[in-house]
Amino acid sequence: MKSWTLATLYAVSLLILSGCGGTVPVPKKETVIDTTLPMVELTKNGTIIDTHSIALEWKAIDDQRVEGVYIYRAALDDNGSKKELYYDTVPSRFSTHYLDTKIEPNARYSYYFKTYSTKAESQKSEVTVITSLPELESVVWIHSRQGMPRSAKIIWRPHANEKVKSYIIQRRTLESNKWVDISMVDGRLNAEYIDADLKDNFTYIYRIRVKTYDGIISKPSQEVTVLTKELPVEITQIVASIDIPKRVELHWKKSEAADFLMYRIYRSVSINGSYELLAETRENSYVDSVKEDGQEYFYRISVVDRDKLQSINSNHTALGRTLVKPTAPSLAEAKFSNGQVKLSWISADSRAKSYTVQKKFSKGFLESSIEDFQNIKGNQFTDSNVQYDKTYYYKIFAVDANGIKSEPSIEIKMVIEDKNMVQKRREPTVVEREVEQKSTIKQPPVSAPVEEVIVPMKDFN
Repeated sequence: MKSWTLATLYAVSLLILSGCGGTVPVPKKETVIDTTLPMVELTKNGTIIDTHSIALEWKAIDDQRVEGVYIYRAALDDNGSKKELYYDTVPSRFSTHYLDTKIEPNARYSYYFKTYSTKAESQKSEVTVITSLPELESVVWIHSRQGMPRSAKIIWRPHANEKVKSYIIQRRTLESNKWVDISMVDGRLNAEYIDADLKDNFTYIYRIRVKTYDGIISKPSQEVTVLTKELPVEITQIVASIDIPKRVELHWKKSEAADFLMYRIYRSVSINGSYELLAETRENSYVDSVKEDGQEYFYRISVVDRDKLQSINSNHTALGRTLVKPTAPSLAEAKFSNGQVKLSWISADSRAKSYTVQKKFSKGFLESSIEDFQNIKGNQFTDSNVQYDKTYYYKIFAVDANGIKSEPSIEIKMVIEDKNMVQKRREPTVVEREVEQKSTIKQPPVSAPVEEVIVPMKDFN
C-alpha cells in the first residue's frame, strides 16, 4: 500500500465533503440495524497519527445500498472510561479516508464506524484506540547575551525535526505575564535573533516556539532573561564661573565609567529652556568663550559611553556668567570756564582703574565727529579744544583692569556761546543807565560773566 501524508488526506477529505450538496445525514434516533450491510474495516496501515490530527483509512465499500459512513468517537481518560458519541458523517460510499483535526496532543481516542443506507445502519465496526503524538518539543537549548545597549540577543540550537519551517520569538516583561509574539524567524537552520529599541536597564524575558510546514506549533522553550545595559552614571557636581571676563569656565567630577567615551556639554539661556549641544570633550573641564559682558548661561553635562548611550543630564544644572561691566560713573559737575570745558565725576565701583570721556560734536551740517579720551586716571577732565558758538556732548565710562568698559554716564550737553555776544548781552542799555542814575539805591556795576556752569540733566531735548 502506498504511504499517505496528512496533507494529502486532508485535501482528499475536503474535496469529497465539499462535493456533496445538501444536508449531511446523521444517525436516526430510532436505530434500525441491518446485519447484511457491510461493516467498515480499516486497512492494514489505516491510521496515521500526529500531534493535532489523526488520519483514518478503510477498505473500499462496493455495496450499492450504502450511502456513506457514520463515525463515532470517544475521548478516553486515564481510567479508560469513555462516552461514545456520534462524531461525523462521510456522505459517500466511495470515500475511504477521514481526517480528524480536532485532536489534543498526547490524548487517547477510540473510534468505530457504521455504514448506512436509506433505511438502516450496519453493525458497528471493531473499536480502534489511538493515542495522538505528544506536543512538538521546542528547541532544546536557548541562550541570551546580557548588557547590550537597548537591545537583546537570543541564540538557540537549530531544531532536529526537518519539518520545522520557522521559529516564533515570544517576549514578556516582569510587569506582565502575557507573552507577545514579536518576530518570526524563517528557516530551520537560522539560530539567532536580535531585539532592538528596548529600554535602558530593563529586564525582558524570552522564549521560542517552533512552527512546522503543516502549521503545527510546538510547546514553548525554556525561558531566558535579558537585562539591557544601564545608562552611564550622571554628572552631579558641576561648577561654573561667574566672575571671569569674556568666558565661563566649567569643571566637574571625572566619570568613572569603564567604557567612557566623552562628555557632551549643553547650554541654554534659561534653566528650563531649550538646551543646545555646545561641545564634546574627553576632559572634565571646558572654557566657553563669550563676547558679551555679564552674559548668563545655564549648563548641563552628560556622559557618553562607547555604545553611544548617554547619561541623564536634566537633574543637575549650573549657572555661569561672564564678568559684569563696572558701574557707570555719576557726573558731579560740568562747566565752561576760561575757554575750557571742565568735567568731574564720582565712581563708587572699586573695579574702575581708569576712565574714558567720549566727546561728540558737529563738524558740518550733516557731519558729526566722536572723539574718545582714554586712560584718564583721576575723576576730572578738562577739554581745551572747544570753539565758541558750538555744541558739545560728553559721556564718561569707567574701565576696569580687564579693559571692560561700563555703561555710559548721563550725556552732558554743553553750548559754548560766542564771548563777544555774551558780553554785549550783558552791557546795560542807555535806558538802564538812566534808570541806574535816577535810582536812590546803589547797585554794583554789572560785569561780563567769564564762567558758565551747566548742571547735568537726563533729558536734553
